[in-house]
Amino acid sequence: MTRPVKKFTWTNYIIRLGAAVVLVFATYNPSGWSYYHWVSQSEGFDVYIALGGVVLLIGWAIFLRATTRSLGAFGTLLAILFFGLLIWAVIDLFDIPSDDLNLLIYLFLIGLAGVLSAGISWSHIRRRMTGQLDVDEADV
Repeated sequence: MTRPVKKFTWTNYIIRLGAAVVLVFATYNPSGWSYYHWVSQSEGFDVYIALGGVVLLIGWAIFLRATTRSLGAFGTLLAILFFGLLIWAVIDLFDIPSDDLNLLIYLFLIGLAGVLSAGISWSHIRRRMTGQLDVDEADV
């Protein structure tokens, strides 16, 4: 018996985007509240830092594997180009000065989260647009 296919909605994409934003910004951001800053300010080994690092590594593995499997190398390159040009358009549209490094880093991190969320959502989006399923493993 087949399971009914759940409809992929904008809400589903926004949830994935939110998870990607949390992953990217928890890893590094210019505010000083990130795993990078936590590690750089520690004075030695800390089990909580190690645990946090493993949790982030698991998140990155899930997002990167899903992105590369669903988009492929060429699709990932196109997603990077799309979000890169979108950031460039935002910089041009709002006349953001190139010397505002923190704002540029925030825009880059949001673009990276966009690439990851598009990658983890692409199989659902493709199925919705074309009616074709992507199947990697068969249920036995």
